[in-house]
Amino acid sequence: MNDLCADIGYKSINHVGEQLCGDHVDIVEREDHSTVIVLADGLGSGVKASILSTLTSKIISTMMNAGLPIEECVATIAATLPVCSVRGVAYSTFTIIHLLNNETVELIQYDNPHVIFIRDEKATDYMMTEMLIGGKKIYKSVIQLKENDLFIAMSDGCPHAGIGMSYNFGWRREDIASFMETISGVGYTAKTLSTILIDEVNKLYGGEPGDDATACVVRIRKRVPMNLLFGPPSNRDDCDRMMSLFFSKEGKHIVCGGTTSSIAAKYLGKPLKATLSFERSDVPPIAEIEGVDLVTEGVITVNKVVQFAQDYLDANEHYEEWSLKRDGAALISRMLFEEATDINFFVGRAVNPAHQNPDLPINFNIKMNLVNDLSDCLRRMGKRVKISYF
Repeated sequence: MNDLCADIGYKSINHVGEQLCGDHVDIVEREDHSTVIVLADGLGSGVKASILSTLTSKIISTMMNAGLPIEECVATIAATLPVCSVRGVAYSTFTIIHLLNNETVELIQYDNPHVIFIRDEKATDYMMTEMLIGGKKIYKSVIQLKENDLFIAMSDGCPHAGIGMSYNFGWRREDIASFMETISGVGYTAKTLSTILIDEVNKLYGGEPGDDATACVVRIRKRVPMNLLFGPPSNRDDCDRMMSLFFSKEGKHIVCGGTTSSIAAKYLGKPLKATLSFERSDVPPIAEIEGVDLVTEGVITVNKVVQFAQDYLDANEHYEEWSLKRDGAALISRMLFEEATDINFFVGRAVNPAHQNPDLPINFNIKMNLVNDLSDCLRRMGKRVKISYF
């Protein structure tokens, strides 16, 4: 094993007038440190396409998760999928990205636009071996991974964007590769990269997509630890132990909460400097302590981070809000969503007397629920999360 990891994100838009997307992405992490990502595109759009793409991705990912070789998985799905008698094409196409120990990637591609591979911020060609499995032409590639490698899989709704409008023949794969090259080195997460790409596709369709469009991005990066302290310990005698463990951890340190930041400042022997500038009306201002990377208010700020995290995993409509602003919630979001891969939560169980006012919608359980909700979202983002309670 190396210190690399895969950041995976995807986004879809539906054919105009359809409630369901005809594309489907499945991600399965195996115990042998490998990850299987399947992007399937069902023929047409709507319910039928959605069912076909979901079945295709589920069958492939389940078989590969059971340890069956890729060739057998592809042979099974290729034999299972019928061919449309009118159009002469399969009912569902697919792309498989198989990550092995974050050292090697296997690409298996059937009738989807070929995966774009960007290395050192340049779209790079890669070897493809043509195989005939079940009468279907399958392309297989094996690539040794390096830090910052970027893989962009997509359904054909992406290169079809803009046909007869912005472009005569759609947004060609080479044009998409050039577009992604320009933003590949900025440091965006895979989810944000896929969102930017699909937003551009939607613009080229004039906001009325003529096909389902999905982009799935895999970004190879080094593991980065991050530590977040939230709330004082239930036993005051545990303050020093909690602070000692927190500050001994490698990586950046985030302190959330007024009382918590006072304890941290006392432990470090540094003054707590409050700021009174409100970046936004619904998030309290941040503070500063020498030796701490970020100091924020507690429950209200973390609650906003949870909202950003839930949206990030869904439509990701607010990514510009947290990726550009300087308030506490936006800063925490950037550190947790974009920078961190391994996150250590240090959570104090002390009950804040200020939260016991019955007129306030804050209590001890809400604080614990925020930690649970945020950690769950981060795990779904592919982060490693550890929670220590005091």
